[in-house]
Amino acid sequence: MRANPDFKAEQAITELEVGEALISFLDEKGRPNIVQRAFVIAPDSRMGVLTTEERNQLLNHSDIYGKYEKILDRKSAYEKLTNQTTKSTEDSGFVGSLKDFLFGSTGPRGGKKEGLVQTATKSVVRQISNQIIRGILGDRKR
Repeated sequence: MRANPDFKAEQAITELEVGEALISFLDEKGRPNIVQRAFVIAPDSRMGVLTTEERNQLLNHSDIYGKYEKILDRKSAYEKLTNQTTKSTEDSGFVGSLKDFLFGSTGPRGGKKEGLVQTATKSVVRQISNQIIRGILGDRKR
């Protein structure tokens, strides 16, 4: 498209009629060319709501028809986490409290609380390892 040297955009703006516009295309390098006067065809559409029959016609002949009609009830991560916390609170009776006291528990945010068994085991292991180390290195308190 060649630019018309006699074309005056300022004058053309005031002379535009219905269906006309000033447009510019990009050249090979992506730069805009000088604006040109052109006719524009109005889109073939309507403003307003589709009737039920038109809507069903469009939906039933869609390329994705049959893929999204089935409703799935997938559990979200939030629901899974909520379910875990409700289970842990359901165990909060006497048996649950005794179990948590003896074997420890995990909080709602993943924090671990040691139970009596873990604490006692650690203490016994610590004492035995101290005795072994003292036996190997000798008791330095004497």
